[in-house]
Amino acid sequence: MSTDRRRILLFDLFGVIARHQRPGALEKMAARCGTSADAFTAAYWTHRPPYDAGRHTASAYWTDVLHALSRPADADTIEELRLTDIESWSRVDDRMVTYVRGLRERARVALLSNIPADHADAFLAAQPWLHDLDHLALSARIGAAKPDPAAFRHCVVALRAAPADFLFVDDREENVRAARAAGMDGHVFRSREVLTAAVDAWLPAR
Repeated sequence: MSTDRRRILLFDLFGVIARHQRPGALEKMAARCGTSADAFTAAYWTHRPPYDAGRHTASAYWTDVLHALSRPADADTIEELRLTDIESWSRVDDRMVTYVRGLRERARVALLSNIPADHADAFLAAQPWLHDLDHLALSARIGAAKPDPAAFRHCVVALRAAPADFLFVDDREENVRAARAAGMDGHVFRSREVLTAAVDAWLPAR
């Protein structure tokens, strides 16, 4: 195996390749629940970690959210919220998709994303190019969500590599710090242009 093929670019999904949550989505879901956006947002994120890590189903997650808001957790409400939530995280940055796919000519490219199981199923169905990457580490499927060190260990083992072989790219500083603590190089994503320069400097010259 050549030196450049040993290098692994490990990307976060949301905020890097995919867009952040659609503006107004939390307010829309809050209105459906008849509660304030602030109260809904707090419940939404407070109960998210076990859902992201695959320890709670979508039904269990939304039941927890609705109970925290003192709202009934009926099946119709849960399904409406679930589908609205999935749609709100469905957008990608087409320029970043093209850039990331092109990097496979120079290195292995993998993904490490915090994403619930039902979101992952929908995203993979809508974005089949993801299956072309060298590895997909989706938190609900691997049972660990960033910044848990177990998420980074999974990638090292799955790709049969050493931590130093990785450049991890994420828009959240806490996740990049965790990757560095695990022995990887890290880059906090701010723009495609800055990332391109960082990747070019990190990969061996062609």
